[in-house]
Amino acid sequence: MARRLSDNEIGRHLTRLSGWTRDGDSLRRTVEARDFPTAIAIVDDVAAEAEKMNHHPDIDIRWRTLHFTLSTHSEGGITELDIQLAAFIDETAAAGG
Repeated sequence: MARRLSDNEIGRHLTRLSGWTRDGDSLRRTVEARDFPTAIAIVDDVAAEAEKMNHHPDIDIRWRTLHFTLSTHSEGGITELDIQLAAFIDETAAAGG
């Protein structure tokens, strides 16, 4: 089971994550893909990794704009699982799906 991170731990992780912000007990990031098919490819890659991790993000798709929200609901906040998935999303978004 994942442990909820402290405010200091979250702050340290956020300095290493690209474009992520804290919103209460969640992490949020918006990704702009070059086109709709690329946006869907990013979502497909994130979905596959989320299944492996058994840790699923909230994703809002608006044409080529993706809004990701990460939180570990069972722990009531942000855990290392959210940090790991955020880093994967960063890599996937940088690679363009």
